[in-house]
Amino acid sequence: MSAPATETIIEPSENLVTPDLPAGRPRTGTGDEFADQLWVEWWPEDDSAAPRERFSRSLHDLTSTYVEHYWLPVLGPSSVMLVRRLAVNLSASPDGFALEVGDLAVALGIGHRGGRNGPMARTLQRCCSFGVTRVDHGHQLLVRRGLPSLSARQLARLPHTLQAAHRPNDHDAPPRVAHQNERQQRCRTLALSLLELGEESLAAEQQLHRWRFHPAMAFDAVQWASGQLQEQRR
Repeated sequence: MSAPATETIIEPSENLVTPDLPAGRPRTGTGDEFADQLWVEWWPEDDSAAPRERFSRSLHDLTSTYVEHYWLPVLGPSSVMLVRRLAVNLSASPDGFALEVGDLAVALGIGHRGGRNGPMARTLQRCCSFGVTRVDHGHQLLVRRGLPSLSARQLARLPHTLQAAHRPNDHDAPPRVAHQNERQQRCRTLALSLLELGEESLAAEQQLHRWRFHPAMAFDAVQWASGQLQEQRR
């Protein structure tokens, strides 16, 4: 990609938040943490909290290439991987299933440190903040069936190469970009997101290896991301 970019931050007006759920504060049993086990179901289509103009448009399946490539800079890699896994499991168990939060955190490679500031809790909170999921009664996790095409403002914050490749009506077409510098930038964006979630540098680098980035590129990305975080904290 053409220039270094951090994970996209969207103002509250751009978030896909349901009317009864404040951004960043999903309802849980304690008010601070998610339950260790959640019952996962599809978000009811007739739920009075669900209909919004933004979701009246045709949706991209949560497992689609569109979500992977274009929503990832908005939601972050951990959130995208989470909702993809939930969607796959719900397709196999459409009536719902019990989710062991700790097991899924380990399966996604983000760890399960406890508390509201742990990586898994923050990933779930981010999904709820964007209205992709919702927690009811502290133990029920509702998942939307898809995501809309990016808004004009969201699209404008993506790297120019992704903007040029964006085809909102092509629901499963990958972006037509594959140059080395673009892959390097994606690796850096993922590295920064992992460090922001609290991962150590070595763990972040190992996760990038699992995502099939070259070790040299992964090392460079983690070093770059560490420098970005240091700059932000000054």
